[in-house]
Amino acid sequence: MTTTTDLVPYEDALASYDPVMGLEVHVELGTNTKMFCGCSTALGADPNSQTCPVCLGLPGALPVVNATGVESAIKIGLALNCEIAEWCRFARKNYFYPDMPKNFQTSQYDEPIAFNGYLDVQLEDGESFRVEIERAHMEEDTGKSTHVGGATGRIHGASHSLLDYNRAGIPLIEIVTKPIVGAGERAPEVARAYVRELREVIRALGVSEARMEMGQMRCDVNLSLMPKGADKFGTRSETKNVNSLRSVERAARFEIMRHAAVLSSGGTIVQETRHFHEDTGSTTSGRVKEEAEDYRYFPEPDLVPVAPSREWVEEIRAALPEMPLARRTRLLADWGISATDMQAILNAGALEPIVATIDAGADAASARKWWMGELARSANESGKSLDELAITPEQVARVTELVNSGDLNDKLARQVIEGVLAGEGTPDEVVDKRGLKVVSDEGALTTAVDEAIAGNPGIAEKIRGGKVAAAGALVGAVMKATRGQADAARVKELILEKLGVSEG
Repeated sequence: MTTTTDLVPYEDALASYDPVMGLEVHVELGTNTKMFCGCSTALGADPNSQTCPVCLGLPGALPVVNATGVESAIKIGLALNCEIAEWCRFARKNYFYPDMPKNFQTSQYDEPIAFNGYLDVQLEDGESFRVEIERAHMEEDTGKSTHVGGATGRIHGASHSLLDYNRAGIPLIEIVTKPIVGAGERAPEVARAYVRELREVIRALGVSEARMEMGQMRCDVNLSLMPKGADKFGTRSETKNVNSLRSVERAARFEIMRHAAVLSSGGTIVQETRHFHEDTGSTTSGRVKEEAEDYRYFPEPDLVPVAPSREWVEEIRAALPEMPLARRTRLLADWGISATDMQAILNAGALEPIVATIDAGADAASARKWWMGELARSANESGKSLDELAITPEQVARVTELVNSGDLNDKLARQVIEGVLAGEGTPDEVVDKRGLKVVSDEGALTTAVDEAIAGNPGIAEKIRGGKVAAAGALVGAVMKATRGQADAARVKELILEKLGVSEG
């Protein structure tokens, strides 16, 4: 197992070598049925209950291509600025693995449906980096193996394995980049930014939820190093099935340091697959990597070629939604915020909640304030993401409406949000239950102001003498007396009126 003693410090590695990356991302499409049969793709069913002769590879069963899967592939290709093939076909990728019931995977080999594209991504500091796309092709997922009896959950050390073929045949799109060069020390950051942007594109298209934690989107990180000044790529390793943005960055960084250690000591990099370990941020060897010829690809004889008409492709192109980068650029201008502000919103996972809150009637500034302030704090304290909080954008919009109408001030609004998060009901119900409306009765406010002045004669004299700033102490006394439910601005006006002093 690789340990930290086998690593070269990151800065030293980059001083001697240039990293070259290739990212392969598998996206599980959100179709109702599998890629080549009518079995359901719904999650949570009993093991092996969503199977049929086709996805189990039984003799004589004939596959049929899922038209929605093809359309989704075209959408993804167009969104990634790819060319769409006028004619392409499926192939059989032959290899034995227990969770592959047919002993081959129906995929695309030398004739993908989409090819030669690119995706522009933004790094943390706003710098743009273009990642070129080699291809996006259609294929099917394998089944799921559960290894029982071992300490790690992997096959090594397990006493037996259980196989569930419900996932076998679910439509996948594999998106493969061209070699990513020129990123230098920012290569791990580029990898993370690319996968994040790709995930946003997939979600915008509506073809998949792309939830990495559920395996709906998985990334293989290919990495090699070239000595400074060289023009020939080094031998690569492939870290398989990395399932979070943070882990993509960590895997790339670890492999840079590991490769540098091997090369600097005169060793040779083995072309292999590797496993990433979330707990340590390290990788360990999996198996020696096959070459394409090892899979004995040949055209799938049971499926006709896919030949999307140009008219259909253009119809799909015309119906594409606004892409995430263009949308963020537009919102940045509409909201009048900086690139740094937008990056903070993205990092917090607040963009969609903010947009939904604005769509529900809130102004942009208020929506940003609540999601990036009180709600972000609550999410952080509870260890949840913003979209897991027990409050909806519509409810946040209602809170902003109550503030803008004068029924709530910011302090009371925070209490309302606290109540909604605690499950006490809607904002209006929390206001009623907790008695949180702003005291707007002039008589009640006047009484509270008179009492504050009478109870603080020294401060009142200072205000009469021209020290208007001292009014803050009396405002505080009134707010305390009204349990924070007075309009502070109106209270100050009343104090100055009573004492015969003008604001100016």
